[in-house]
Amino acid sequence: MSAGPAADLPPLLIACALRIERTALRSGRERDAPERYEVLRTGMGPRAAERTVGRKLAEPEQHGAAVLATGFCAGLLPGMSPGDLIVAEETRDPRGTVACAGTALLAEALARAVPGRTVHLGALTGSDHVVRGQERAELRAGGAIGVDMESAATLWTATRGGSAPEGADRPVAAVRVIVDAPEHELVRIGTVRGGISAFRVLRAVLPAFYEWHRSLLLPRR
Repeated sequence: MSAGPAADLPPLLIACALRIERTALRSGRERDAPERYEVLRTGMGPRAAERTVGRKLAEPEQHGAAVLATGFCAGLLPGMSPGDLIVAEETRDPRGTVACAGTALLAEALARAVPGRTVHLGALTGSDHVVRGQERAELRAGGAIGVDMESAATLWTATRGGSAPEGADRPVAAVRVIVDAPEHELVRIGTVRGGISAFRVLRAVLPAFYEWHRSLLLPRR
């Protein structure tokens, strides 16, 4: 790659929890990929995400890296379907809220990458367990549109973790593909049609992630 604006881009770290998520991302389109990027499998749950992301961001070559959490999630709003996408405007967990960068641009890029899929913008909340029934209704009443176990922990670690002193200025984002929604409740991801649909969508989103990453050279608003 020749020297120029692209050389000034920070690394891109794409974090996911599951092997099937990493498989989908690694089988996606590599064209236009940034020179310095990595798909990191964190393992399941917030503690695993904190530990793995914190350790990775402590590496010198990850200095200033932009972090994007992705994978599958449960949608909380009626009318959501497997294969829909959630772009987090913020992530939440008991420790607080992390604001995401470039959400409008990311949503537009995803709409181009996976035409026909609905892209929802809103708050993505974190949990340390699979959320069902009344607990989902309570999260929805609190303003969340989706829930997963790693995004909030990943972005909290990236922006406020002790291993990332520059974290306050780090660009972060979270994009999740819905496998489980109010009218399409998940039993086991490997045995539901919604899981197949979500896998195909996750394979197709990398160009949108790259576009978001390139946009980091633009003035921050």
